[in-house]
Amino acid sequence: MTAPLIDPFQRAISYLRVSVTDRCDFRCVYCMSENMTFLPKRELLTLEELDRLCSTFVRMGVQKLRITGGEPLVRKGIMTFFDAMTRHLDSGALKELTLTTNGSQMERFAADLHAAGVRRVNISLDTLDDQKFADITRWGRLAQVLKGIDAAQNAGLRVKINTVALKGFNEDELFTLTEWCASRDMDLTFIEVMPMGDIGNEDRLGQYWKLSDLRARLRERFTLTELTERSGGPARYVRLEETGQKIGFITPLTHNFCESCNRVRLTCTGELYMCLGQEDMADLRAPLRNNPGSDAMLEEAIRAAIRRKPKGHDFDYSRQTVDGRVSRHMSHTGG
Repeated sequence: MTAPLIDPFQRAISYLRVSVTDRCDFRCVYCMSENMTFLPKRELLTLEELDRLCSTFVRMGVQKLRITGGEPLVRKGIMTFFDAMTRHLDSGALKELTLTTNGSQMERFAADLHAAGVRRVNISLDTLDDQKFADITRWGRLAQVLKGIDAAQNAGLRVKINTVALKGFNEDELFTLTEWCASRDMDLTFIEVMPMGDIGNEDRLGQYWKLSDLRARLRERFTLTELTERSGGPARYVRLEETGQKIGFITPLTHNFCESCNRVRLTCTGELYMCLGQEDMADLRAPLRNNPGSDAMLEEAIRAAIRRKPKGHDFDYSRQTVDGRVSRHMSHTGG
C-alpha cells in the first residue's frame, strides 16, 4: 500500500482540485482582466498527462477530484479525461468526481458527464438579471447558462449554485437568488471575493461584502440552523427551515477554516499549490515528463510538496488594504 499523504499539521490530503485549462469563455470582473494573455498550448499538460498525475494522486490517497479551470468544458477533448477517471470510481479508489463550471457548456456535456460518473456540479452564477450578468461576465449570456442548468438537472446531476458576494452588485438579489434556488431544489453557496491577480481597473476592496453581514440579512427572513456536515471543501452550511435548502458560506477573509484543509490544487501546467492564498508551489511537470516509465520521482515530488503545506493563508482586508494578495489569477490556479 502506498503511504497516505499527511501534511506537517497531521491533515490527510484527500481532495485534489485540478485546473485543466486557464481559458474561459467569460471574463468575470473579479476573476480576470478583459484582455487576458493565455498560456501557450505547449505549456499545458496533455489530457494523458493529467490522467497520469491524477491517477498518481488517487493511488496516494486522494478520494475526491474536482475539475476546474478557467472553464473546464472549453478544453478540447475534455470528455476523454472524464471518461478515463471513471475507472477510479469503478474501482472504489475515487469516491467522487465533480467539477466547477460557469454553466455555458453544460447543455452540450451534461448527459456525458453523468455517464462518466459525475453526480454533482457547482455552477457559478452571480445574478439573475440579464444586463448585470453581461456586465459581471463581460462576455457572458445568461440564457445560455440557464439552459445549462436545465440540462444538468434533466441529466440527473445535483446542482449547487456558487455566488460571489459583491457589494453594490448583487446585494439586492440576496433573497431573489435564494428563493430561485429553493424553487429549483438547488443548494446555494456564497463566496467572499478573494484578492487574486490583476483585474485591471476593478476595485477589489470596493467589491468586498462580508458574509457575516449577508448571514445577518438572511436571518431577517429565514430561520437558520447550523449544520455539521462537510462536502470536503471550505464551505460551512446552514439550513433554511422555511425552504429546507442548504446554504453554504465560504469565508476566507472574515473567518477562514484552514485548520481542517484537506486539499491541494494542481494547475493546468503541472504546478501544485499547497494553499490557494500562498505563492509557494511545486513543479510536477518536470518529474512527470522526465520519467515517462516510472512514477517514483513524481510520487517523491508530491510528498515533498505536501511536507511544505502551510497551516493557512494570509488573505486580509481588515486594514482597508488588500493584504495577502497573490499575483496569479484564479483562472490559473483553478476556481
